[in-house]
Amino acid sequence: MTSTTAMTVLEAEVAALIVGALQLEVKPDEIEPEAPLFGEGLGLDSIDALEMALAISRKYGFQLRSDDERNGRIFASLRALSAHIEKNRVN
Repeated sequence: MTSTTAMTVLEAEVAALIVGALQLEVKPDEIEPEAPLFGEGLGLDSIDALEMALAISRKYGFQLRSDDERNGRIFASLRALSAHIEKNRVN
């Protein structure tokens, strides 16, 4: 990783889940924890968000709703997404 910010165990797990679910061409440890997931960061789009939400609900046992007004913050970065999972996970 080129960042000075190390990933937590959960962030590394979520990064691997994202890479696997979306079949990305990057390695999980290449995802910067605070870099944007959409746009300039990983360059993900709304279809990717749906795929991630499905994978997260399967693995962690809670739903990410498409109409949640907080989605911009929840999916802002790997760190933000991991923090949301930590607070809401069932599994």
